Amino acid sequence: MIWLFTLSYCTLSSTNRMLKKILLAVICLTATIQLSAQIQPAPDRGEGDGPYDKLILRGVVLIDGTGAPPTGPVDIVIEKNIITRIQNVGYPGLPINESRRPHADEKTKVLDLEGHYLLPGFIDMHAHIGGTGQGTPAEYVYKLWMAHGVTTVRDPSAGNGLDWVLGQKNRSAKNQITAPRILAYTAFGQGSESPITTADQAKAWVNQNKAKGADGIKFFGAKPEVMEAAISENKRIGLRSAMHHQQLDVARWNVLNSARAGLTSMEHWYGLPEALFQDRTIQDFRLDYNYQNEQHRFAEAGKLWKQAAPPYSEHWNNVMNELLELDFTLDPTFNIYEANRDLMRARTAEWHEVYTLPSLWRFYAPSRQSHGSYWFDWTTEEELQWKENYRLWMTFVNEYKNRGGRVTTGSDSGFIYQLYGFAYIREMELLREAGFHPLEVIRSATMYGAEALGLEKTLGTVEVGKLADMVIVEENPLQNLKVLYGTGAIRIDENNKPIRVGGVKYTIKDGIVYDAKQLLADVKKMVEEAKEKENTSLKQPGLDW
Repeated sequence: MIWLFTLSYCTLSSTNRMLKKILLAVICLTATIQLSAQIQPAPDRGEGDGPYDKLILRGVVLIDGTGAPPTGPVDIVIEKNIITRIQNVGYPGLPINESRRPHADEKTKVLDLEGHYLLPGFIDMHAHIGGTGQGTPAEYVYKLWMAHGVTTVRDPSAGNGLDWVLGQKNRSAKNQITAPRILAYTAFGQGSESPITTADQAKAWVNQNKAKGADGIKFFGAKPEVMEAAISENKRIGLRSAMHHQQLDVARWNVLNSARAGLTSMEHWYGLPEALFQDRTIQDFRLDYNYQNEQHRFAEAGKLWKQAAPPYSEHWNNVMNELLELDFTLDPTFNIYEANRDLMRARTAEWHEVYTLPSLWRFYAPSRQSHGSYWFDWTTEEELQWKENYRLWMTFVNEYKNRGGRVTTGSDSGFIYQLYGFAYIREMELLREAGFHPLEVIRSATMYGAEALGLEKTLGTVEVGKLADMVIVEENPLQNLKVLYGTGAIRIDENNKPIRVGGVKYTIKDGIVYDAKQLLADVKKMVEEAKEKENTSLKQPGLDW
């Protein structure tokens, strides 16, 4: 992710000063070198059963993703990779009416899932496939996602290079690898031979990006005329877009500027408080602030929402209403900043020991260089500031949803102690904390994600005619979202002993049924082998145990 920050500088305005020309050339070269470093692609698929000529899922409780309440028992018929029938077969507490069940002949595959809950496949709107810095092979990342029901991902920035991501996308679409569906959103300027400094250059790059097969663009910032040209041209040619409004450019181009130009979604929250300023135009930076010092960057970001207009004030309402009118999507990624408000919680999550690769653990460690590793002087005061930051941020996001706005679910995993798959479920819990009903959480993770990607005709809900992407779990996720974690939720059995329940049982992608727990077992084995090879174990920063 370091290269993402570096690459964004390739869009800086040109100058006649020789020093800046040299700097731009070095930065663009650095971006090219970083892009050439790619993680190991996924091997040929060895998991999953199907697709079947006819598959019947018997007796499930259906949560269809539209916001409708659960209903069941129902039988669902899948032919190849298409849902062809959804049949109510009875009433809770009564024997199933066998006469109402879809017929199964000797060639039909039947799964008896009475009492299980079935949901649409989850969509991760902010899903970096990983990088050499994290040392995460694609198989590791994909299996963690799939084990948690994630069947579609948007890779924002195509950090392993567009050609690499498109290759994985095509193999996933053909089910040649065990992986979610992949959408490639190229970082603006990626692959450009020279800095993009004019509107014409921006438009030309946008059209070249589409010609290469990209699904969209992720922006970070540039001078306004470049941003206006690039975003509006991208919209004109039918692609979608996302943006992390980085602090280096947000003073002159915030979320409202982007939305008016045609941006379709914003990542995180940068640029939104700036649009809500009413007694200032620039963030109240500490006077020794240095953007390259991530302790400064993230600590000061934790003060931003308090500098914005207060909730429900006139300006706050005006900004929200304009974004709603523009059909703008918020992808908050609450989870990725959670360590800022509770570092110990994120750092000591129970799954790290078993499922976090040692290379990824080293990447997380406090460092002045690795992105998102700014824990070298993180204090109680920073955590308190961030707790208030979350309160104000969540208030905006929840009210945006209440007024009909689209809020999606994205994780940004692989940074700041957030592990692929597990972090996605945590994002769902944080949407619940923000005020979402559990059904609204599921809708954000499914239908709204599909709408934001332009895939609502084929994905996002469990309906006849749509693709068979599904999540099946033995417990009710509406009562406890924790049952979706790979480690499950804690219960007490009849002998007063703690046990674990839940964890996704099956993930169905494109009609192929994957054993989610086996996918997790595969990841566990990868981690064990890596630890053995390196003769290492996970240790907390600064401790020998």
